[in-house]
Amino acid sequence: MRRTELKEHPSPGASTHGRHGGDGRVGDGPRSAEAVDADVVGAVEDTLRAVLRGRAAEAAAVDPLFAEDVARRVVDFTLDGGKRIRPRFLWWGMRAAGGHTRTTTRAALRVAAAVELIQTCALIHDDVMDASPLRRGAPSVHADLQDQYPDPDPTAGRVGPSFGTSAAVLAGDLALAWADDVLAETVQAEPHRHRVLEIWRSMRTEMVAGQYLDLHGQANGSRSVARAIRIACLKSALYTVERPLALGAALAGADARTTEALCSAGRCAGIAFQLRDDLVGVFGDPRASGKPCGEDIRDGKLTYLVAVATARAEARGDSGTLALLRGALGDPELTPERFERVRAALVDTGARATVETRIERLVAQGTRHLARVPAPPHVTDRLIRLFGAAAGTGSTTPTTAPPPHAISSPLAPPPHAISSSPAPPPHATSSPPAPPPAPSPAHDRATTDFGPGDAR
Repeated sequence: MRRTELKEHPSPGASTHGRHGGDGRVGDGPRSAEAVDADVVGAVEDTLRAVLRGRAAEAAAVDPLFAEDVARRVVDFTLDGGKRIRPRFLWWGMRAAGGHTRTTTRAALRVAAAVELIQTCALIHDDVMDASPLRRGAPSVHADLQDQYPDPDPTAGRVGPSFGTSAAVLAGDLALAWADDVLAETVQAEPHRHRVLEIWRSMRTEMVAGQYLDLHGQANGSRSVARAIRIACLKSALYTVERPLALGAALAGADARTTEALCSAGRCAGIAFQLRDDLVGVFGDPRASGKPCGEDIRDGKLTYLVAVATARAEARGDSGTLALLRGALGDPELTPERFERVRAALVDTGARATVETRIERLVAQGTRHLARVPAPPHVTDRLIRLFGAAAGTGSTTPTTAPPPHAISSPLAPPPHAISSSPAPPPHATSSPPAPPPAPSPAHDRATTDFGPGDAR
């Protein structure tokens, strides 16, 4: 695992006189929202370094070995790679709701850092559960720990794979604990902290529930289209897009109408995001995704792509395709030749084309929902482009998107399936004046550097 530096690299507009809160937050001080607009990723990473410097120092004070083997890996994993997708949605959700003060800006960046730490927890644990050897083109945390303490002697005790998986679980737990700490420290003085905490609690529980349903789907062999969408909603859509948007909006004191519109848009974009990840997992380039191609098939994961292919094969009585899919799913020894046949079947049944169409329609529908958000044009534009980039469809404009009622998509879960968090109280509905136009979008990495393997 690559070691990362915790030195400060201030982004434009960053103050070098941070508000120290006992965790060494140099460079974590107030900065203008307009400066962050120009480089959201840079600002988030500055904040992450500031936060993690303090956490690493605390871990070292507890125990040097723990700090080096566990805490250091959490730091390295969090800072090394990743496209900061969730922080971007959180930031632009805050801006869409009118947030612009330096106090709100600082809070949004720190909550974004907390979200990234939850993501670290989720990915470390996900790799353990899937026994994935790679993450972002490098050894996963459990594989790295396994290599550090190999198993030369079967009688040597808890070493090798057993040690690696057990220690990685602890690393993920530590990341989650740090995330909760940062969130609590940040919002304790925020006027809308109760709403932020409510969304945070929902997001954590939904993420864990989605992961469990994913595991359960592998265990019981379900190929239900409805169940596949349920998993996509809980495991990715809510956690990746909708809840980050809602967190940002809550920090800005968004009113109920703005919150509902952002959440509806985020639900659509989030499902599209997961469907793109499903496609990348089967048809993507491992050199770009950083993970072995076909891993979802070998793990027997229930994805919308596979569910649609199975349903189509059943409908036309294609026993050969059904036997191929059922035999390949969950087979860790799946050969390259059989995997190619599975890929061909996913194309021949029309499943791949169906998923591509649904992604485009969901992004268009999400874009139409954004039109109901009273945000400055440059903020709406950033969100539209971010939706398209996350879903792998490129830019989308509101004028080309069909209205929500014109899209009959089986991907949208019924209202009772996943309810949005309640609207904020009436006293939280005032929005400050819109900020001046942001710097040129050409300088903003937030919507231009999504690669095909960035879905996780």
